[in-house]
Amino acid sequence: MDLELKKAFTEMQVNKIETTKKLRIIDSQIDMLKKSKQRLELTSRELNGLSKNGNVYAAVGRMFVMSSVPEIKDDLKVKQDKLEGVIESCDKSKDVLQKNIKGQENALRDLVDAKKKESK
Repeated sequence: MDLELKKAFTEMQVNKIETTKKLRIIDSQIDMLKKSKQRLELTSRELNGLSKNGNVYAAVGRMFVMSSVPEIKDDLKVKQDKLEGVIESCDKSKDVLQKNIKGQENALRDLVDAKKKESK
């Protein structure tokens, strides 16, 4: 086996392992963020059943703060929007990592084809 091919194979294997680990981490982050978003949506639905001029208590650290229902709904909406942005950025970075893997595989395939043509 050609030394250049062997080196390229080992580099690709190392890169693929690292990228796979990163993809798993991103997937777990996306799952966690989606669960948080779902909790916010459920809380928002529960608040819809309450009267608009009533007061509710929101947990802030180790204490509770009294707020109006519309204020809490606005806060929940802001948090949901932030989570959606983070989920989108995670999806984009996941796509970039997957494209990098495909690019490495294609480059290695081209190298193998070139070596086959040289040996003939």
